[in-house]
Amino acid sequence: MSIVIDDIKSRAEIYHGDELCQLKSKELLKEIALPNGLLPLKDIEECGYDRESGYVWLKQKKSYTHKFEKIGKLVSYGSEVSAYVENGKIKKLCGVKTKELLLWITLSDIYVDDPPNGKITFKTPSGLYRSFPVSAFEIEEKKSDDDNKKQVNEGNEYVGVKEV
Repeated sequence: MSIVIDDIKSRAEIYHGDELCQLKSKELLKEIALPNGLLPLKDIEECGYDRESGYVWLKQKKSYTHKFEKIGKLVSYGSEVSAYVENGKIKKLCGVKTKELLLWITLSDIYVDDPPNGKITFKTPSGLYRSFPVSAFEIEEKKSDDDNKKQVNEGNEYVGVKEV
């Protein structure tokens, strides 16, 4: 298995540094039609994506436990999280657990229904699953100054006209 993963990583897009990896992980989630707040990792050192196989990995300095406030659920992300992704799905997920009652349960798959019904489903290796509103895993993106200027200028019918 390690040889296969090494082959995949040799042709993957690989990024380093927390800021760039945060951006790339959110772009990937958007690209595969999953909520942008699904991977709230901290101090990401490396992330990679092989488009051919769909293999994705993220390495962070240490494991991190996040509480999704809208649903009151704790999720633990290991120092390395990996999976295979495709549109609307994360499969063969490794490194992610959720707390149910007093137990930490490993997650293996995450998906949204097609056509979308506003729900996202989390599945365990044993086949148990739970669904939640997609909105519980979305974070509002901050607008950049350029976006704000563009919105202001779009309402102006004299955009680009030089005043004399």
